Amino acid sequence: MYRIFIVEDDDVIAEAIADKLCSWGFEAGICGDLRNVMAEFTAFCPQLVLLDISLPFFNGYHWCNEIRRISKVPIMFISSAGDNMNVVMAINMGADDFVSKPFDLDLLLAKIQALLRRTYDFNAQQENLLSHQGVVLDSAACIVHFEDRKVDLSKNENKILTVLMEQKGQVVSRDALMNKLWETDSFVDENTLSVNVTRLRKTLAQAGIEDFIKTKKGIGYIIE
Repeated sequence: MYRIFIVEDDDVIAEAIADKLCSWGFEAGICGDLRNVMAEFTAFCPQLVLLDISLPFFNGYHWCNEIRRISKVPIMFISSAGDNMNVVMAINMGADDFVSKPFDLDLLLAKIQALLRRTYDFNAQQENLLSHQGVVLDSAACIVHFEDRKVDLSKNENKILTVLMEQKGQVVSRDALMNKLWETDSFVDENTLSVNVTRLRKTLAQAGIEDFIKTKKGIGYIIE
C-alpha cells in the first residue's frame, strides 16, 4: 500500500482527494500543521507528496525545497496557479508533475498511478527513508539528516543504522547485525561489530545526535 501525503490548506479539497485515494487502496495522510510540514512528512514517511503552491506561513516551493534536501520522494504540485511560469518553477524546484485546479479526481488518480509506476518497481519496492525522533536516514544515499545538519555514512554504518531503525523499539542481537553486515557463515570477531557501532555513534555525534543507539549488554543494540 502506497502512502500519499497531502499538503493542502483547503480542507474540502484535501478530504476529497484523501477519500478518493483511500477508495483505491492507498493510505492518505493530510498535513494538519502547515507550520510544521517537515515534521509530519518524516513521521508519515510517504511514497508520494501532493503539494499546493499557495499555503499559509510558507508556500509550496519552500516545502518542496525542504523535502528535496532529505528525500527523492516524488512530488506532484496541485495548484490553481497553473500558468507556464509556475509549472516551470515547480519542475525546476524538484517537482515531478503538476496538476492545475480545478481538476477531475479521476484524472488526478490516473496521474498519481502513472507517477508511482514510473518511480517504483512494483516487484521490489523499497522504502529508503526511515525516521525516528527527528533523525532521518536516507538508506539509499547513505545520509543521515538531523535538524539542519547531515552526515554521510560508510557502507557498514548505513547497514547497522538501517537495521536498527527498521526495528526501532526492539533489541537487535549482535548475531543478527553481524549476519546483516557480512552475510557469511565465516567466523567474524565480535569486536569488529563493536568497532563499527562505535564509529557509527561518532558519525551521528557529528550531526548532534547523541545517545541514539543504546547497548543491551551481552545481547545487542536498540533504538528506543
